[in-house]
Amino acid sequence: MKVLVTGVKGQLGHDVMNELAKRGYEGVGVDVDEMDITDAGTVRKVMEEVLPEKVVHCAAWTAVDAAEDQVETCRRVNVDGTENIAKMCGELNIPMVYLSTDYVFDGQGTRPWEPDDPVVQPLNVYGQSKYEGELAVQKYTDKYYIVRIAWVFGVNGKNFIKTMLNLGKTHDTLTVVDDQIGTPTYTYDLARLLVDMLEKEEYGIYHATNEGGYISWYDFAVEIFRQADMKINVKPVSSAEYPAKAKRPSNSRMEKKKLEEHGFRRLPDWKDALARYLKEIM
Repeated sequence: MKVLVTGVKGQLGHDVMNELAKRGYEGVGVDVDEMDITDAGTVRKVMEEVLPEKVVHCAAWTAVDAAEDQVETCRRVNVDGTENIAKMCGELNIPMVYLSTDYVFDGQGTRPWEPDDPVVQPLNVYGQSKYEGELAVQKYTDKYYIVRIAWVFGVNGKNFIKTMLNLGKTHDTLTVVDDQIGTPTYTYDLARLLVDMLEKEEYGIYHATNEGGYISWYDFAVEIFRQADMKINVKPVSSAEYPAKAKRPSNSRMEKKKLEEHGFRRLPDWKDALARYLKEIM
């Protein structure tokens, strides 16, 4: 199986390439230097040269706050870029995996979001752009997996855990929001699931985060410092007390039973994932 992976310099693309190699598959990794996804001609040229059997589309604009000021740039990557890839996957009649986000939802209520819940009103530019990317995938190809993830961390790139550990070196007290609820996603575990998906034809929209219950960012920070054996005083604050340019969803709970219903294994417990991750980076 030959798989084209976009965004290989990011957290997830890096791990997908490793997982493919581990299983003896041929991964062809590209980032913006090898294939600018916003350029339809370049996408066509590269995909016609590579002739992949499947595509995992990890490349994305993920700077959530910056997207509020750089709307067009964000949309070019997340909407136009995804559309360019989806069109080629449809033309070549090959399956596509598209990574989306909990941010497509409005973040209201406390009920976990089902994969088939209607998307009504994303709260920010990033969420809207990822949702329009989903629509492009559904419009141009029939063989797709749309996999919504949340609170992502991996070895290759920036994330909340690395930020906390770095801040913990210079601060003995930190404030972290406690009214945004969800579950983290370790890219190493997610990559395993995505390659499992490539091996089957159970297409559709899925939610995939680590197991272990729903937590706040505050809970996550406390556990990070506990496992890292760092004595940091973490104080909970509300989102209103910690304003950001882009509004964040308060409810990022994701319902994942659809994975089992289609023969996929859920991801391990997030505390276990965190322990494995800290061993990798510390």
